[in-house]
Amino acid sequence: MIIFPRTPVIAVCLLALTSCVPLQDGSAPRVTSSRPMNEIAEQYVKLVLAVGEHDSNYVDAYYGPEEWKAEVAAAKPGLDTIRNDANRLIAELSAQSSPDEEMERFRRRFLIRHLQSLVARVIMLEGKKLTFDEESWALYDAVAPNLPEAHYKAVLARLEAELPGDGSLAERYVEFRKDFVIPTDKLDAVFQTSIKACRDRTAPNIALPPGESFTVEYVKDKSWSGYNWYQGGYRSLIQMNTDLPIYIDRAIDLACHEGYPGHHLYNALLEKNLVNDRGWQEFSVYPLNSPMSLIAEGSANYGIEVAFPGNERIEYEKKELFPLAGIDPSKADRYYRIQDIVGELAYAGNEAARRYLNGEITAGQAAEWLTTYTLSEPARAQQRVRFFDTYRSYVINYNLGKDLVRRHIEALGGTDDNPQKRWEEFERLLSTPLLPSALETGTR
Repeated sequence: MIIFPRTPVIAVCLLALTSCVPLQDGSAPRVTSSRPMNEIAEQYVKLVLAVGEHDSNYVDAYYGPEEWKAEVAAAKPGLDTIRNDANRLIAELSAQSSPDEEMERFRRRFLIRHLQSLVARVIMLEGKKLTFDEESWALYDAVAPNLPEAHYKAVLARLEAELPGDGSLAERYVEFRKDFVIPTDKLDAVFQTSIKACRDRTAPNIALPPGESFTVEYVKDKSWSGYNWYQGGYRSLIQMNTDLPIYIDRAIDLACHEGYPGHHLYNALLEKNLVNDRGWQEFSVYPLNSPMSLIAEGSANYGIEVAFPGNERIEYEKKELFPLAGIDPSKADRYYRIQDIVGELAYAGNEAARRYLNGEITAGQAAEWLTTYTLSEPARAQQRVRFFDTYRSYVINYNLGKDLVRRHIEALGGTDDNPQKRWEEFERLLSTPLLPSALETGTR
């Protein structure tokens, strides 16, 4: 059982600081008269774009008015100006009375917390050093559990019994998985088949926006395994990294996570329901280092289980994907039994990132930790460390995000024995500006 920590006191202090940093003249942020939310939303979008002028990874997607982007690019405000302007908006929003309508309350909270996250990213760009947990709370509104090393050792002991033989456990695991690599010449067929299966399971349960679609590209030399670049207009570009071998289980994982009911659908529903239907332009921009990412990554990972509950995934793969990839279906049950145990090591990657980014271990030691406690082959472990270098505490969004999304949906009745309710709550989550901290408290 994973115990989710409450917000550390130091992180609470940090959050308070990011929302009340003095202006350059030493005064506190001045609160202007209450303005329409759409005006504030426009300023928020421009501030996100302005941070993107200083950090090329910050703006993950933008499909709002082109003139806003051109205006920001021409002005290119400095970090101190961005920080001061964001703090003014936080003060203005905080001074407003709480709206009566639920979605409007969600909207106001979303803007306040995302502006706080933006300020945190700005002070990091200005040179402020944060610990891993401080950073993840400030940027993503969540802190991952810090499990003892004994937890991982206990899981590894169970794997020892499943994978007897010579060499280290990591070497035996890598050797075992060689039989489950998708051949390069069959990769696209397997992936396209997986995408169709994920879409076929999603479409009867969630109304897909009209004309939605995405393109798939295969790329190399990336620190990630897959990426969805949302283009707007209900369209995405999905890139799949082929640097390292791709195992059979990754086909459904990537098709669901990047496509249906994952990132592609999440962004498309935000565009339809919030931008187009409600006119909330703040959702036309996606700041990568923000609480949105925990919802996005967590729902994308949990969406795999929503689309393929219980044994449905393994039965589908044995019937369709294993033969298509030329892999023996009779080996599927043992493969997934071992993969389920390995899944209990998920938070070991967070711990490697935490220790590395806190300066407690070197890059080489982080890779060794990953090899030992996540059973990654050396090349994959090194790729993961490169991911830490670029995306830092973002890693919590995958596993912690999944666990928080699952707990939230199950608390609302979306359990294994009520799959329709699970789909309903999943769709509501994808179309509602909830914050990670709301998921943790079990509220809407």
